[in-house]
Amino acid sequence: MSSNPALCSAIAYHISTSPQGRITFADFMEMALYHPEYGYYSSHAVKIGFQGGDFFTSPHLGADFGELLAVQFLQMWEILGCPVPFSVVEMGAGTGLLARHILSYYQLHDPDFLAALDYVIVEKSPGLKQEQQERLQDFSVRWCNLADIPSESMTGCFFSNELVDAFPVHQFILESGELREVYVTTHKDESETFFVEVTGEVSTPELRKYLDLVGIDLAAGGYEDGYRSEINLAAGDWLGSVADCLHRGYVITIDYGYPADRYYNPRRSQGSLQCYFNHRYHDNPYVNIGEQDITAHVDFTALERWGDRFNLQKIGFIQQGLFLMALGLGDRIAALSHQEVPISQLLQRREALHSLIDPTALGGFGVLIQCKGLQQKEIAQPIKGLTIPN
Repeated sequence: MSSNPALCSAIAYHISTSPQGRITFADFMEMALYHPEYGYYSSHAVKIGFQGGDFFTSPHLGADFGELLAVQFLQMWEILGCPVPFSVVEMGAGTGLLARHILSYYQLHDPDFLAALDYVIVEKSPGLKQEQQERLQDFSVRWCNLADIPSESMTGCFFSNELVDAFPVHQFILESGELREVYVTTHKDESETFFVEVTGEVSTPELRKYLDLVGIDLAAGGYEDGYRSEINLAAGDWLGSVADCLHRGYVITIDYGYPADRYYNPRRSQGSLQCYFNHRYHDNPYVNIGEQDITAHVDFTALERWGDRFNLQKIGFIQQGLFLMALGLGDRIAALSHQEVPISQLLQRREALHSLIDPTALGGFGVLIQCKGLQQKEIAQPIKGLTIPN
């Protein structure tokens, strides 16, 4: 499939009217994904799931991921003294499948918590919001923007699953030992216009401040010319907004990524930018524009350091596989041997559960848990998902 021509024209116009006829890669990625009319997430181009999708997420492997998260939210409610209401705010809810799994679990197993629950979805994509509303019409759910939530008005848990990786990133490259930024401009070849990269001085001092924040010194440590990577400044703005909305409770961020020392390892010399199209991934963001997802791994050290600034205290960081095992996934795997179901169904379910904990795939995702406004005795209570089973 080719790029969306209307989106390409909009990006090209933005470039032509920008200083020096170029835009940062972050601006390009912002338009490719979130242009109000033609962006991948704003239009109906985004496709999630196994059948005809560009990518799938943990909820597409069954209800277990959502049900185990539901167990964690329930424990957090109990730690906070069972406040009413208890808000669970899902940011970037995809097709609504995860929310349905969570709410269905409470409907069956804990109607008292369901009665106390204020389930909120923050969703930027109009197409996905419509799909969520159709899937969740049997449940009490409300939709809003982070900007619409009053400051320090929420008690509960804000959480995201594979959201931060889709925030626009700045790209940088080392040239003659100097930090340079990657920009996008246009090149005309006969009747066609292409997007091409050029480098220049950094667009904002925040890029250097970011590297200082996460403790990365590109002038030392074996970084060679041509070393290239990304910086996600948007994640800091987002986390600041989340922290501002939260009066008392937790923030759970689930995504693929690394601490800064691994993210910016000199041997990881070409960054982590990836594009997803029809369950295939590649590293060229200048094809299928508006028709493919563009992502970059998450620097969890940055989220921790920003959290410190926003009065978010780190409780723990763990791999998704261990997080889910601590919440009872191991028991679910063990119970499979006692179920009388067709062998094909049993094998399919076993494969799905193992995929959630595979350290080379979904199980290797990071889970960062932070809190705000808790008393010391509440912080001291072990979080189930961080308590690794023996």
